[in-house]
Amino acid sequence: MKRTTSFSRAPADFYRAETYCTEDAVSHLIKRIVVSVACQMDKRLGVYDLTSAQWGPLMRLRTTGESTVVELAHSLQMDAGAMTRLLDRLEMKGLCKRVRSLKDRRVVKVELTPGGTIAIQQVPAMLSEVMNAHLAGFSETECRALTGYLQRMLEAGGALRDNPCCSG
Repeated sequence: MKRTTSFSRAPADFYRAETYCTEDAVSHLIKRIVVSVACQMDKRLGVYDLTSAQWGPLMRLRTTGESTVVELAHSLQMDAGAMTRLLDRLEMKGLCKRVRSLKDRRVVKVELTPGGTIAIQQVPAMLSEVMNAHLAGFSETECRALTGYLQRMLEAGGALRDNPCCSG
């Protein structure tokens, strides 16, 4: 079944200025979950001298094989300057390296080192543990439904970003 695109739907009418409570807002709850997941990941990753911020680029490189700084920043929703600083730290730890393209010297690719490959191997298992712990008490159906709801919110947000004239 094909879903209607978000921007063709009327905006929801769930929140009102006179009764708005930040603590009950979906965005606030999502941010608290993200912070909780990052905190739990930091606890587990400390053994590998990694932080929750550092595993993202390493996982992306594991998946893609190599990437540019701009591609990494875009995929992880960071600005290029912040990504460069993060890669500086990962490079100092010997987990990734920057290699200038032989085809175009202006292009710098980032790739995992053997140490980075080893360091990132445990992350999927840790992420699975942390996510499963956060979903304790959910049924598989509820988890899939939640994922679907969040994807719909992302689509709606993307439509607002892509069509600012349509934003409420």
